[in-house]
Amino acid sequence: MLVIPAIDLKEGRCVRLEQGLMERDTIYSDDPAAQALIWQEQGGELLHLVDLDGAFAGVPRNRDAISAIVKAVDIPTELGGGIRDLETIEAYLALGVGRVILGTVAKENPSLVREACRLFPGRIVVGIDARDGLVAVRGWADVTEKKASEMAMEMEDFGVEAIIYTDIARDGMLQGPNLEATRILAESISVPVIASGGVSTLKDIQNLISIESSGVIGVITGKAIYTGSLDLRAAIELTRSKK
Repeated sequence: MLVIPAIDLKEGRCVRLEQGLMERDTIYSDDPAAQALIWQEQGGELLHLVDLDGAFAGVPRNRDAISAIVKAVDIPTELGGGIRDLETIEAYLALGVGRVILGTVAKENPSLVREACRLFPGRIVVGIDARDGLVAVRGWADVTEKKASEMAMEMEDFGVEAIIYTDIARDGMLQGPNLEATRILAESISVPVIASGGVSTLKDIQNLISIESSGVIGVITGKAIYTGSLDLRAAIELTRSKK
């Protein structure tokens, strides 16, 4: 299981939000590229990048910071936030981003996901963010009537590389991931699932390892590694010791 450090970008800086609320942010670094290098040096094998401003605006907003991160590190990156058309996907992949994450557009225009998977095989990931099992879009500002499990099955048919499942109520709260919802989603599809939201301790990593056989191949961690409640190096060592 991959332990994937997150860098959430707001106005060019690394921040973390509580439950996706822009007004409840904490700034952790003014130099995202330097922060990316720290996570790489601590053993990170993949970086999870989010353009928070882009997620709310619907268009890219932190391109300079993203470019600086990609140039600074040797490990692959995945990026989400405000990516709503094929041109933006192509531009980010050309910039050096390893794969892009489609969220809002996957719900509102699923045919674009299908086309993106055809044009850029292996490089399209779908982010499904849920509150009480229902998909939320536009930076989590709008909760829809669509079930997360239903959307996951649709995306599976398109050939996405992976699905990132975030329980919004847990995100940034350090209360542990929603293991049951993550397991049920992973077992309903054959596409690999990456868990997100709520990780705070090594015990949470241990718990996620217990559902790895259900198809959970990774976990994204943000606030916990910034505050120190989770040691990234130790978390990675724990997952490797279980192989």
